Amino acid sequence: MIRLLTIIGARPQIIKAAALSRAINTHFVGQVEEYILHTGQHYDQNMSAVFFDELGIPQPNYNLHVGSGSHATQTARITEGVEKVLMEAQTNGVPFDGVVVYGDTNSTLAAAIAAVKIHIPVFHIEAGLRSFNITMPEEVNRIVCDQLSSILFTPTQTGWENLSKEGFVEGGIKQRVHFSNGKNQYVVLSGDVMYDNSLYFSEIADDKCDIIERLGLSYRGFILATIHRPANTDNSTNLQSIFCALLDIADSQDIDIVLPLHPRTRKLLSIQLTAELLQRIEVNNRLKIIEPASFFEIIRLEKNARVVMTDSGGVQKEAFFFETPCVILRPETEWVEIIEAGAGLIADADYHRIVEAYNVLANKRVAFPPLFGDGHASEKILGEICNYLI
Repeated sequence: MIRLLTIIGARPQIIKAAALSRAINTHFVGQVEEYILHTGQHYDQNMSAVFFDELGIPQPNYNLHVGSGSHATQTARITEGVEKVLMEAQTNGVPFDGVVVYGDTNSTLAAAIAAVKIHIPVFHIEAGLRSFNITMPEEVNRIVCDQLSSILFTPTQTGWENLSKEGFVEGGIKQRVHFSNGKNQYVVLSGDVMYDNSLYFSEIADDKCDIIERLGLSYRGFILATIHRPANTDNSTNLQSIFCALLDIADSQDIDIVLPLHPRTRKLLSIQLTAELLQRIEVNNRLKIIEPASFFEIIRLEKNARVVMTDSGGVQKEAFFFETPCVILRPETEWVEIIEAGAGLIADADYHRIVEAYNVLANKRVAFPPLFGDGHASEKILGEICNYLI
């Protein structure tokens, strides 16, 4: 029996882990035993805990409760906590055979460091993504994690090409890295586990979630917006530009905008926005600011919106899955495939670019080619892990 420790810490990782857990419980029963470690990087009830119930994920076997802090502080606490769990398992005679990490958070980086230092293989899901902006903490995390991982599971051809340019891929194998188990590091074009989830949960969301009806929305008759990155929320100029654009689009296009607001962003509004802008937000009935949405709620909103406007990498991709055009509120994106397909436009936090991008995407026919696999990425990932560890 292969024993895997899955690391989660931020809400998107909980969602991604659901796909792997589901595959373990359906296709790999008796072969793989999964244990879940929650770092506590996201600790708000709406941002984390309720997802376990909603997605049918087992409650974590371990919880580090690290909470917030500087990047160095948070990463150090997680590294220490993960190492302790791995070492205690070894001491008790039931060592973990591998550690699974997702994406590009501090939890991802810290867990990879802890595992590789004590010679436990690391399996990185969503490897090879690059924004080519090293000032983004996520870019640092994903680059370092890729270097440390035994298998790099990249979701798209672009991710594969990024890794090839960095010297990882030579016929699928990076021969220059040799791990303690005698096996080389290699790259797998796996498809995207979030595409697996979107296909699986979409119909469930339609049955279980009434957010469209509750908010009085109609199919393709509203905009979904999400804002959470510090580059936007901690910069008064950026945040004011985004809100001014949202308000003006809502008024000029006579369209509702739904904004599930991250707790941190909500607290910052009174600090970063002018009194005049706060007043405009308060009296504008078209801008519907709501509490953080559950996974099912987000799916229904993404699936029914005319356009999505976001600074989230995950939401960009999910919008694509549901064939919804996306305005990207960042200066770059790691999901360049969306831009190349014409299904998204980068607007950064620039008022004029946001308004222009919305007008373009809302009024043109957009194509959504199959870029993210066949909906069976989780089974492929687990099969490769099993082959590697046997």
